[in-house]
Amino acid sequence: MRSILWLCLSLMLLGPAAAWASPEAEVARLSSDRRFTAAQKVLEAEHDRTVADIIRLTQIPAPPFGETERANAVRTDFEALGLRNVMIDTEGNVTGVRPGRRTEGKGPFVVVAAHLDTVFPAGTDVTVRREGWRLSAPGVGDNTRSVATLLAWIRAMDAAGLKTETDLLFVGNVGEEGLGDLRGVKHLFLKGPYAGRIAAFFSVDGSDPTGMVTRGVGSKRYRVTFTGPGGHSYGAFGIVNPMAAMADTVGSLYALSPPSDPKTTYSASVVGGGTSVNSIPASVFLEVDLRSEAPAALAELDRNFKKAVEKAVAKENSARSTSYGAIQADLGVIGERPAGRTSPDSRIVRITRAAIIDRGFSAEEETSSTDSNIPMSLGIEAVTIGAGGRGGRAHAPDEWIDVEPVEMVRGMSAGLLAILAQAGVR
Repeated sequence: MRSILWLCLSLMLLGPAAAWASPEAEVARLSSDRRFTAAQKVLEAEHDRTVADIIRLTQIPAPPFGETERANAVRTDFEALGLRNVMIDTEGNVTGVRPGRRTEGKGPFVVVAAHLDTVFPAGTDVTVRREGWRLSAPGVGDNTRSVATLLAWIRAMDAAGLKTETDLLFVGNVGEEGLGDLRGVKHLFLKGPYAGRIAAFFSVDGSDPTGMVTRGVGSKRYRVTFTGPGGHSYGAFGIVNPMAAMADTVGSLYALSPPSDPKTTYSASVVGGGTSVNSIPASVFLEVDLRSEAPAALAELDRNFKKAVEKAVAKENSARSTSYGAIQADLGVIGERPAGRTSPDSRIVRITRAAIIDRGFSAEEETSSTDSNIPMSLGIEAVTIGAGGRGGRAHAPDEWIDVEPVEMVRGMSAGLLAILAQAGVR
């Protein structure tokens, strides 16, 4: 019901033409608009500036839960570009409004977001190495290039005189990677000042301009701590061992046969604990990752995993002595991303597909876990798109992107065309 209300409101704000024209027709019309052609020329003319922004921002560390310095830099950039109501919210997201012709900064908003954080810990050398058109550094493509692309799009729209009908909310958000658990976008949609006022959402993540994520992979992540009395490996032999319960849990997890459609997966990823080689441990831990494209399949996998833990604990407590204490297990949630989907027939997907094809690329619908998971799970139209260009080795120390200007600008223009068509230009 909320999605229907937002759609009706958005169509009213965009006027009769937007309400009746097909998404594909809107993209075709805008693609031939002289102002969009002018915006592309600005992207071309400002290519060196965009590359300089990528290098500058990459070299500002943004480790998990340590994005403040980069957020401050992006806030300064947003202010210099003339965005309204520029702020850093209580979660650390940087936001700025480019008011629409009809809505004048009051909403509803079309969000254009790029996450600030990288997977690399504090202390990582983030110096950019350049060889011709190739830039290499940790985080240069995922996701610093996207943040710099937001700045380039704003400059291009301003220089070309492109005024959207609906407000654009630009966001540099925190917490997309790893244990960040989408905390930035969760705050944006559920608690922040724009909660309840967002009509559509573009996440810009990675480089590839051909892909658009329309299906969000949900995940549940646990740290399970197994505890017991502990003791000497020889003198206390025969008492319960939490490591045995942990091992049995992993074996039971890997005995499960999850569905292949929808794709559903699990991983026992991290283990730790114990005191010494000659001690029965008093505490060990296991971290697991459970994923699925479908909420029901993820819930079923989650139930089966919890049963595996429960049975493993009971099995160990019955197999050995509990005279000094029994095995217990504590399941701590360390990550939870809801699954979601944006319909292939939705306006935002049809527009994005048409824009990618218009720029000469093949449009591929993809499944992934991105910031778009949150709006998708709330029934709000959302897609994740690439910033434009080529790249590789994401999440690796030798991550790289190609900034050759012709292909880079062509890719950037696909994303800009989709955003403009969604927000409306008259």
